[in-house]
Amino acid sequence: MSTVTLTYFTKDDFQQLIEWINTEEMLIQWSGHLFSFPLTQESLDWYIEGTNQPPNSDALVYKALNASGRTVGHISLGSISAKNQSARITRVFVDPQESGKGYCTEMVKLVLQIGFEELGLHRISLGVYSHLTSAIRCYQKAGMVLEGTHRDVLKTESGYWSYLEFSMLAEEWSNK
Repeated sequence: MSTVTLTYFTKDDFQQLIEWINTEEMLIQWSGHLFSFPLTQESLDWYIEGTNQPPNSDALVYKALNASGRTVGHISLGSISAKNQSARITRVFVDPQESGKGYCTEMVKLVLQIGFEELGLHRISLGVYSHLTSAIRCYQKAGMVLEGTHRDVLKTESGYWSYLEFSMLAEEWSNK
């Protein structure tokens, strides 16, 4: 039984995410270069524009609530393609004060369930920077399969970051 539930991310949730993502490095880890630092209300307005309206949206953006109803994370399912029956898990973030409690794995499993069982997708993928070892463990625990590494794809002040690509197919989900 899951201790996390997902509900749509709305304007009411912007301030919490802005408070969590309070450094440029954290922002890049969360979104690559989709946003400029600092994260703002205006950029988040753009981010959720046209989302959360299945089947018309190509992205579903969620906040994660723990058993007591407190927001503990953020996750989205984007690049939803009906034609290819595929999507991509993006922008996974767990409140740093809640790290290590298994919320990430539960969030990913819930999004996989939505993608495979509600949307009828065939493939769901995600990418993560190779130095984010707790995130990698989360994705592996959720059953995601490592497909490969994109080496040195992002230059930062601390050096180059490599990128790992993961996926899951519908048959792998149904065999869990």
